[in-house]
Parts: sequence; C-alpha cells; structure tokens
Amino acid sequence: MKTLIELYDDRPIENVLASEVFMPEKTVFLCPPEVAQNKLLKMKLKEYFSYRKLKTEPIFLESSMYNADKLLAQLTKVTKTYSDCVVDLTGGTEAALFACGMLTKSCGTPAFTYSRRKQKFFNISGAPFAENLPCTLEHSVEDCFRMAGGALRKGRVDNAILGRYSDKIEPYFKLYMKHRVGWTKAVSFIQQVSQGQKDKKPSLYVKSSYTVKTGRGSRTDAPEEILRDYASLGFIKKLKIKRGGSVSFEFADQQVRTWMRDVGSVLELYVWKLCLDSGLFGDVVTSAVVDWEGSFSGDSVTNEIDVMTMRGVMPFFISCKTCAVSTEAINELAILRDRFGGKGAKAAIVTAERCRSITRHRASELQIKVIDLDDIKSGKAGDRIRAHAEEE
Repeated sequence: MKTLIELYDDRPIENVLASEVFMPEKTVFLCPPEVAQNKLLKMKLKEYFSYRKLKTEPIFLESSMYNADKLLAQLTKVTKTYSDCVVDLTGGTEAALFACGMLTKSCGTPAFTYSRRKQKFFNISGAPFAENLPCTLEHSVEDCFRMAGGALRKGRVDNAILGRYSDKIEPYFKLYMKHRVGWTKAVSFIQQVSQGQKDKKPSLYVKSSYTVKTGRGSRTDAPEEILRDYASLGFIKKLKIKRGGSVSFEFADQQVRTWMRDVGSVLELYVWKLCLDSGLFGDVVTSAVVDWEGSFSGDSVTNEIDVMTMRGVMPFFISCKTCAVSTEAINELAILRDRFGGKGAKAAIVTAERCRSITRHRASELQIKVIDLDDIKSGKAGDRIRAHAEEE
C-alpha cells in the first residue's frame, strides 16, 4: 500500500499501529473537528512518527464521524486523490465503519482490522497481506506515553541501574514482610535521622539520638531489629546502637537511602522483580512518571505509575499499596490506563493488606485486578500478574 486511511480514535494505539507495521508513504487521518483543529494534538502525532523513525506522511482531514453519507463521499474523494489506498477498520465510530463498508463495496478499496485480543491483523476485504498476520511489534513504556502525546520523566528510581540490585530485592521484601506491622514507624525514624539539606547531596552517614521526634509530639525509638536486618542485607554498614544513647550507620549508597526513606518502595521493587522474572514482558519500569503534555515544564500534569510493563504493544499499569486500597486509588489507576493505554490495556493493584469485598467490587467494575496480602503470602502474586497479562 502507498496510502493508509485511518479513522481517528481516542485510543492512541489504534492511530499508529498499522502505520508502524505496514509503513505506508502517507497516512490519512479522518478526524472529528475537535481533533482536526487541534494543532498540538496533530503535532504530537507527527512527533511520534518522527520519534519512531517512520517515513509516513500524516495528513489530517476534518470529517463528520457520525454521518455515514458525508463520510463516504469524503472517503471516495480520498481514494481518488491518493493512490493505492487501504482502509484500517480498527478504530472509529460505528457510522465511520459503516461508511468504510460501503466504500469497500462500491470502490473495491481493501480493508483490514487488528484484534488486540488475538494480537493479529485480519483481512476484511481485499487485503490478503493482513490475513491472520501476527503483530510482532514491541513497544516500550516510553513509546506508550509518546503515542498518547505524553512523555516519560525520570522517577525516584534509576531503572538503568536497577539490575545491580536484583539479588537484593527478594531478601529486602522478606525483611519487609517480617517487620510489616512496624514498617511505617521504622521508616519514620529513618526519615527523621537522615534529613538532608536543600541543594546539597545527602550524606550517607547518619548519627542521631536513640529516641527521636517523628511528628505531632510523638517520639520513636530506634527500630533495632530492623536496622540489624538491614545491616545483614548490606543496605547499611558500620551500624552502632547504644540503647538509650545514640544510633549511627551508613547507607550503602544514595539509591538505597531513597528506598529506606520511602514506605512503599519495597513493594514496588518486589512487583518489578516479579514482572521481570516472569519473562513475559519486553519492558518493565518502576516509578514511571508520565508527563501528560510531554512538555517537561514545571506546570505540566504528571502522575507516577508504580510499575508499568509492555507485552508487545499491550501496556500493563500496576499500582502498589502497602496500605489499604482506596476507591480514589482505583479510580486514578483506571484514568491513567484509559488515557495512555486505551481499550485492551491491563491494570492491577497490588496491596500488602487484605482487600475488602466492596473494594474488590469497585475494581472489578473498572476491570482492575486486585492482588492482596493473601496472594503475596501464598506466593501466588507473580502467577496472578502473569494470568491477568495473558487474559484475552
């Protein structure tokens, strides 16, 4: 084909996948007015094609997406203007699909579609090149954000070096499970004794009194057993404890310091490792910060996704909670999945608490899987993640 006709869709993947696989000379997007007149949106789509090094020329035409007769007339004009046209029926409204059906019948224009459930292209009419064609394309997490007009920002974790800590993550999580009840209190102590100064690289060395204030007038003693377990793990060294006196130690490095000062990092790392070890995903990122506008400006909207994976072109959004799961957390995850993944994208919440039935019901309504404390204790969390990713 030389020209691909795309019916613009709110789901980002529907707009770019066929162009990436078949690489036409031109991709003609038939768009509703609010899209055709949106310069930023069109610019972002062009930037994505450039980012992916696609030579296809995107062309945007304003269309009446709910009037099949008008759309048919426009489609007919497009086939006469551009040579060797093929229609992708994957996205668009029902009226648009109806118009494309009439175009195929009247003009013989080939048409095909893509099934995200089967991960294959299918020949609808006159497009044998798409007959049961498996999609072997591999997208990264960054690709997923960029095709939706966003960008991947640097989060709390440098994923490029995360592999260095791979053998420490499971023992770290076992340490957490051992001390789960007192975990938040212990982290509060570590936060208090390791506060850094602004504009200065935080010191790895810590020395403080045995008992410290941790907010609202409360006082917390050094979590001796947890600190000793951290020392055994190699996360801290030179540990000295004088009960009723002082505590001193040194963080192994800045990344470990960040993790030990954060309540939820341990669960995020554990889930990241489960996803990586499954062998199912081509890209796995923890602390994936999405910039909605892709502008990297100080006032742009951002959200952090605790763990995000890609299986081929299928994104999987995972939220990790060491506390009880709230309705707000479920709703936020659904919004992120729908905005940057669209129909067919997967989402799950992993919690280190037991999940209430009412919370499970709300998550089920939004097609979000819940993996809770019982799954973690039974060693089935990884199996649950894998099963959801493989669901059709």
